[in-house]
Amino acid sequence: MDNLPDIPEKGRYRFQYRGTNCLNCDHPLDISDRYCPNCSQANSTKKLSLKDFLDEFFASLMSYDSKLLKTLGALLLRPGKITREYIAGKRVSYTNPFRFLLSLTILYFLMINFTGNFSKWDKYGAKEDSYFIESLNDFSFSFGTEEGTEINRGIDSIKQALDFEALKLKIKKQDSLILSDPSDYFKNMGTTSNENQFSQKQEFFTTLLRSDSIYDFKDAVDKYGVAESFGNKLAFNVAHGILKLRSRPGSFISRLISKLPFAVFFFLPVFALFIWLVYIRKKYSYTDHLIFSFHNTALLFILLIISYLIDGIFAVSSNWIFLAIFSLYLLQAMRKFYGQGIFKTCVKYLFLNFIFFILSVFAILILFTGNIFTN
Repeated sequence: MDNLPDIPEKGRYRFQYRGTNCLNCDHPLDISDRYCPNCSQANSTKKLSLKDFLDEFFASLMSYDSKLLKTLGALLLRPGKITREYIAGKRVSYTNPFRFLLSLTILYFLMINFTGNFSKWDKYGAKEDSYFIESLNDFSFSFGTEEGTEINRGIDSIKQALDFEALKLKIKKQDSLILSDPSDYFKNMGTTSNENQFSQKQEFFTTLLRSDSIYDFKDAVDKYGVAESFGNKLAFNVAHGILKLRSRPGSFISRLISKLPFAVFFFLPVFALFIWLVYIRKKYSYTDHLIFSFHNTALLFILLIISYLIDGIFAVSSNWIFLAIFSLYLLQAMRKFYGQGIFKTCVKYLFLNFIFFILSVFAILILFTGNIFTN
């Protein structure tokens, strides 16, 4: 019963309103019971009024605020200690580390998404492959130096090797073949080798999407008799995702950022496994290491939010300062929580940071690829 909220001795919680049976589970109560020992509901028989409802709302809000402030204070001022206390059972005073981190990640990525103005990047998107080729064809450096001349010569040789005009003609010819009879073209692809079929299907769907002939996979099924197979739908999704990335890169990045908070919670449990392996001789369980990673990642997002606000208000770049602070904080947190010397901690710190970097790159690649495949 220690984790029950501290209700005030006023309003509907006065002694005169206590009953002898719980209104929630009908468990017998003593008149002195403030809570039901069976379901933990407060013992009150008074009908809920609007004033009572508002009083309870603000009381619970203040209770959450006090937990939040204590959690923030412990995270900022006592590296590693909050995790020690939490896994030791002192959990009522602190917010749940999972919910706390989830709230921070959603808040941070929402700030980036809504203030980053990624939509302006869409103007750099190529509407057609030929536009992209023409952009490359017109590309050159305007240096008057000898080094600039050499660079331009190198670019010219690359242009000649690529033969941009031939590439444009090839794309136009491919598009005309597909658009002349899409149904027949798709059926004839079944005669090609399996390794080429997927790329051909992708080109097929890309052409139809670019010409506004179809808008989704169902259109391809209904208009051109494309079979509703997993391979065909996957090829369509890839074509659609890549086309969106080319034509509207800003919107693509915005959708990618919106999925990052949830990617964090697939990434951290894997990383906690490496922490457990590094400290396998310690008495801590895997869950303890996971809570430790939740707390420290929460501190990272707090610093990132502060940095983002400072950068937005004062038009400066403070990311490197806060990342340096977090690096020192993490080293101290590892020393305090695991209780090892500075040398062992530094070695494990460097190894885990290397693993963190590798896993981060891997997670971003998976998320990026998944965003294309499921677009």
